[in-house]
Amino acid sequence: MRTSTHRIFIDGKEVDRSSLSIDNVDTRDYPDFADAMFDAATFKDGKPLTDEQLDALTYQEGCLLNEMAHEHYVGRDYCGD
Repeated sequence: MRTSTHRIFIDGKEVDRSSLSIDNVDTRDYPDFADAMFDAATFKDGKPLTDEQLDALTYQEGCLLNEMAHEHYVGRDYCGD
């Protein structure tokens, strides 16, 4: 999967990009995937993000989330970074 390479920080801690997991991707909502969200992730130190931090991640990294949904379900890049 091709994703942008910027570092992601939530509450001042770096998120482990390889731990990102998405959910609620409805292919009937293509290309918006408006209900998609990050449902699991960990910080670089291995600590899992809380539900509130996952909500913040979803809001902060909406383009990355949409790109991941596109690549997973239709196999193409979307954001172009």
